[in-house]
This record gives sequence, C-alpha cells and structure tokens, in this order.
Amino acid sequence: MIGYLRGRLLEKHPPSLMLDVGGVGYEVEASMNTFYRLPEVGEEVAIYTHLVVREDAQLLYGFTDRQERSLFRELIKTNGVGPKLALTILSGTSGDAFIRCVEYEDVATLVKLPGVGRKTAERLIIEMKDRLKSFSSQPSGLKLMNDVPLPLAESASPVVDERREAETALVALGYKPAQATRSVEQASRTLGAEASAEDLIRQALRAMISP
Repeated sequence: MIGYLRGRLLEKHPPSLMLDVGGVGYEVEASMNTFYRLPEVGEEVAIYTHLVVREDAQLLYGFTDRQERSLFRELIKTNGVGPKLALTILSGTSGDAFIRCVEYEDVATLVKLPGVGRKTAERLIIEMKDRLKSFSSQPSGLKLMNDVPLPLAESASPVVDERREAETALVALGYKPAQATRSVEQASRTLGAEASAEDLIRQALRAMISP
C-alpha cells in the first residue's frame, strides 16, 4: 500500500494531479478540498494517499489532510459508495461539515451532492454515525512544503482556459455538463474574468450546495 508521497508537483488539472517523486510521476486523484491547499506547479508537496486496486486499474487518491483520507476510507466502506462518489462528497463539503451532516442527520444537505440520492444519504447517516464519533480528536496531518520552492519544470502545463478546466472538473466530480457550465458561468460573473479554475470551482460548488 502506498500511504504517503513527497515530491514536486508537475501538473494539476482538477480532480487529477501528477507528482514527481524521485523521477517517477505518480498520477493522483484528489478532492477539491485538497486542490485548494496545493502549492503552485513546480513546488514541493507532501500528501497522504490511498491505493485502490481493481482488475483493470490501480488508482491512487491523495489528501493533504490525514482526517480527509480517513473520511474517504470510511466513505468507501459504505454500501453503494465508491471512490468517485467519495471524492465528490469531499469536494462539495468540508470534512467537518460532512461530519455535522451525519451527526444531525441532515439528509437535505447531503442530497444536494451529485450522485447522493435520499437512500444513499440515509445509508451514509446510518452506517457512518457511530464510526465518525472519534474524528474530531484526530490531528490534521501533514503541512504543505510551501517553504521549499523549486523551479518550474520545462514540461509544466501550458496556460489553459480556466472556465473550461473548471467545467471539466465539475463533470469529473459527477455534475451534469449543463449544470457545470451554468454554475461556472455564474461563478465567473461573481468572481470576474481573472478568477482561477480552482476559485471558479470553489464558488460553483458553494453556490450549488448552499440553501
């Protein structure tokens, strides 16, 4: 099991990133909460990881926060919740907010997440309520290595259309293309033309999840 990686951030295109560890490039899937905390491409970062082995692929998931990885592991233990849906849940809400939803049996908030219907929300509450009681006492985990900047790699990603990247990320997280486009357009009007893809995604998710 690969549980931890430390290296140079080569690429980040939500929800995917690539990390150079000793000359080996690791492709990692991550929630938006993790992406918001990543440094710039070319800088060093440390992440916790979880490896999922399937018949047709080996998928690596990354987290800058140990509690978020623990939540991910608890989520995929829940009947009907796979890694993709777990990442969607952890992208649409913070770990603390999700724990509160489970504690207070807040089905109405959970069903706003794509892929989470009422039955799934109720199952999450029933199966996870007891398992999440110890989470508030867990340490946050690793800190980013922002104080060790490295030069940009020659192969660093070119400038991309921020709005298109934000839409692609939302679709990858489970939102319908039309909903993703509409939400990113609204976020762009709110934040302005200079907003980054990550800022657009954050604003779009906030708008879709809020009452």
